Amino acid sequence: MEAIRVKILKQGAKLPTYGSLEAAGADLYACLEEPVTLEPGASAFIPTGIALEVPKGCAGLIYARSGMACKRGLAPANKVGVVDSDYRGEITVVLHNHGAAAQTIENGDRIAQFIITPVLTPAYEQAEALTGTVRAAGGFGSTGKN
Repeated sequence: MEAIRVKILKQGAKLPTYGSLEAAGADLYACLEEPVTLEPGASAFIPTGIALEVPKGCAGLIYARSGMACKRGLAPANKVGVVDSDYRGEITVVLHNHGAAAQTIENGDRIAQFIITPVLTPAYEQAEALTGTVRAAGGFGSTGKN
């Protein structure tokens, strides 16, 4: 894959980086003028100070960083952020504090991970019936024993 074009919007912003040679997600960094403290149950918009070009036919997905989510209770408020290929604004992560203690985000903290993935955009059409399957309309928990 070719390189992703990234525009620095704010002084001190960092390009996304991979934590290891085979990491799937690139770390996104907070670009803050002053620390932001999230009380339990609170959410805050955390800017990254960058804009980037997601390739056409792809989407950029913003996921929680596992260590931050498990150790500090901080994860994207919308669970997975979606960045469309035609968006050119600043990448911002809405972090939510799921924990019982206040958490402070500092400038330069790794706040989320960014994955670029191919997407399909089929047309949707109304149908009178759907193709039959063994599962049919069996929903939540219908394929497991518990």
